[in-house]
Amino acid sequence: MMNPIQRRKSIQVNVDGVPVGGEAPIVVQSMTNTDTADIDETADQIEHLHLAGSELVRITVNNDEAAKAVPHIKEKLIARGVEVPIIGDFHYNGHKLLPGYPDMAAALAKFRINPGNTGTRARDKNFCTIIEQAIIHDKPVRIGVNWGSLDQQLLAERMDENNQRSTPKSSKEVMLDTMVESARRSSEIAEDVGLASDRIVISCKMSGVQDLINVYRRIADELPYPLHLGLTEAGMGMKGTVASSVALAVLLQEGIGDTIRVSLTPMPGDDRAEEVRICQQILQSLGIRSFVPQVTSCPGCGRTKSTYFQELADEIQQYITRQMPVWRETYPGVEEMDVAVMGCVVNGPGESRHANIGISLPGTFEEPAAPVYMDGEHYKTLRGDAIGEEFKRILMDYIERNYGQQKESGQQEEPVESSSEPVE
Repeated sequence: MMNPIQRRKSIQVNVDGVPVGGEAPIVVQSMTNTDTADIDETADQIEHLHLAGSELVRITVNNDEAAKAVPHIKEKLIARGVEVPIIGDFHYNGHKLLPGYPDMAAALAKFRINPGNTGTRARDKNFCTIIEQAIIHDKPVRIGVNWGSLDQQLLAERMDENNQRSTPKSSKEVMLDTMVESARRSSEIAEDVGLASDRIVISCKMSGVQDLINVYRRIADELPYPLHLGLTEAGMGMKGTVASSVALAVLLQEGIGDTIRVSLTPMPGDDRAEEVRICQQILQSLGIRSFVPQVTSCPGCGRTKSTYFQELADEIQQYITRQMPVWRETYPGVEEMDVAVMGCVVNGPGESRHANIGISLPGTFEEPAAPVYMDGEHYKTLRGDAIGEEFKRILMDYIERNYGQQKESGQQEEPVESSSEPVE
C-alpha cells in the first residue's frame, strides 16, 4: 500500500526485536485487563491479543504477586511459541519492585513509568532508581505522562508562577505546558542517569481530542524520541472508538506517532482484542499499513429492501476476521486484498470491478442474479439459494491462486467451478 504521509523523524528504539520509531512501521499495541498474578489467564489474554495483531502487549505490575508471576507468564508464552514483547506498567512502587524481583525485570521487554506516580518528595530518586534498573537489564523505557496523574508538585509550581504573570495563561494552557515540561524534564533526567537516547519512548496522553492533538504537536517539535499515541480514558463503544480514531488520525496524517493504542472501556465479557482491530483499521484506512482484507459494502437504500446483502457483507467480514490468524502466515500479501459486497446495480458492478474480487447482489425488482468480478473482469454469475457459500468458495480459491505458496508437489488446486450461468 502506497503511503504518501511524511513521517516525523525520530530516534529508533528496539523493543525486544520490534523497532519503534525511525523508519520502522507504526506499531500496534494493547494492554491486558487481567489480574497479572493469575498466570494462566494473563498468558491466555496476551496470546489472544497477539493473535489479533498486537505487536507489543503491556501488563500491570502493581504488587509482589504480579511481579512474581511475570517470569512464569513469559515461560508459558515461549512454550506456546508466542514471542510478543511484554511491557511492564509501573506506578507508585516500581522503584521497589524492579530491584526486588530481578527475574521479573529481565523477563520484560520494556518498562513504562509515569513520572507523576513515582512519589512526592522522593519522586526524582524513585524515578532514577527505575532508570538505573532499565540500564542494568538493558531495557527501553516509556516515559508516560498522563494528564490525570500529572506531577502535582511540578504543576503546583507552574500554577504559582503563572499567577504572578501580568497576563496569566488559562489553567488548561498551564497544564499543557506542564505536560510537555514533565516529558522533557524526565527524559533529561533519564539520560543524565545514563539511559541512552535510543532507549526512550515518550507519551503525553490526554482524554480530550483537541488537547491530545495540541500536546503531541508540541512534543513532536521539541523532543527527538519516538512517540506512543493514545487517547487516555477514551470511553466505551462508539464514543471511545470515534474519539480515538479522530485524534489519532489527525496526528498520524501529520506524520506524528510511532506506536499506537486505542484505550477502550470494554463491556464485561467483551473481546479485549477489539481495541487491536480498531488500531489496525485506523492505520489501514489512512493507507499507512495493511492488516486484513478490506470489505467494501454499500449502506443500502430503497433499492435494497432485502437484508441479504447486509447479512452477506457481515458474513464475509466475520469470515475474513476468523481466518486472518491462519491467512497471515499462509497467504502473505492477502492483507492487501479488497473485497466488494454490493447491494444493487447502481454502484454494484462498478465497485466490484474496482475490488480484487467482488459480488453485486440483486436489488429490489432486479433480475435475481449476482455477477462476480475478479480483478476488473466478470468471472461468473451466481443464482439460487447458496450464493453466499459459493461466493466464499470463489473467494478462497482466489486467495489460494494469488497469495498461496507453492505446494510441496508444485501443484496448485484447480479453481472452484460453478454451475451458475454467465451473464448474457
